[in-house]
Amino acid sequence: MAALIETISALRDACDEARAAQGSVGLVPTMGFLHEGHRSLMRAARSDTTFVVVTIFVNPLQFGANEDLSRYPRDLARDMETCAQEGVDVVFAPSVAEMYPNGSATTVHVAGVTDGLCGDHRPGHFDGVTTVVSKLFAIAGPCRAYFGRKDAQQVAVVRRMAADLELPVEVVSCPLVREADGLALSSRNAYLSADGRRRAPVLLRALQGAADAVIGGERDPRRLTARIREIVATEPTLELEYVEVRDAASIAPIERVDGNVLIALAARLGGTRLIDNVGISVAGESVTVDLGTISAAPISATPTNWAS
Repeated sequence: MAALIETISALRDACDEARAAQGSVGLVPTMGFLHEGHRSLMRAARSDTTFVVVTIFVNPLQFGANEDLSRYPRDLARDMETCAQEGVDVVFAPSVAEMYPNGSATTVHVAGVTDGLCGDHRPGHFDGVTTVVSKLFAIAGPCRAYFGRKDAQQVAVVRRMAADLELPVEVVSCPLVREADGLALSSRNAYLSADGRRRAPVLLRALQGAADAVIGGERDPRRLTARIREIVATEPTLELEYVEVRDAASIAPIERVDGNVLIALAARLGGTRLIDNVGISVAGESVTVDLGTISAAPISATPTNWAS
């Protein structure tokens, strides 16, 4: 059974003790209501390190004024059982007062990488993410930290923050995990109605359509985003918030699809905000596509690596 820790000092001591015993710390930051995507991060940490810490903290700093902080799904007992099943050593579940005992006068901001995509549509969101993650890194100390590529911009932001601040943390990017019908796993999927749940996989179909176009030779980001909009429009209850083609590492806009590229989108279905993406690597005529996995299995019988 995973040990439950609720104070910063106790977690810091536990991580220090693990390293003193010649161990290594694997950190999996989450907001709880754990699903198979989170499990995949725990498994990666378990295979790489000797002491696995899962953090469960619904961070108020990363929610906007009209977002879903108060109704964000929470179930600590269920999450503890999930962590126990995955061999997690410690669950760190602090209160808001523990994490921000004097409020939060200090904010960590990463310029550039936070521009566009979710950064434009959720003002202040990434400052909240980087502020809390920097605190978690400071508490855990030297470690490997595991993040899923569903939040691809978040991974890029955290990686840049850790590098710029010379933090003793290796940021590990793990595959996006999908449900059986292709919907990217998210705790917010619990908000979807049965009808919405049926319609949501159009997002993967749209990304697949863009990936197929790249495989076929298309290199114009504008045509790719138009293709995605066309496919998503077949489900008129979905409202696209954005769809953009960006450099995968810097999240900078690009004029032509070449090298490592991220095609990312966000959409609203009723009151639920969904995000998804596909990673594409182009080297000459060779194209490699990363659409993620379904519970550690390929998303279909079609391989995710193609060469044209």
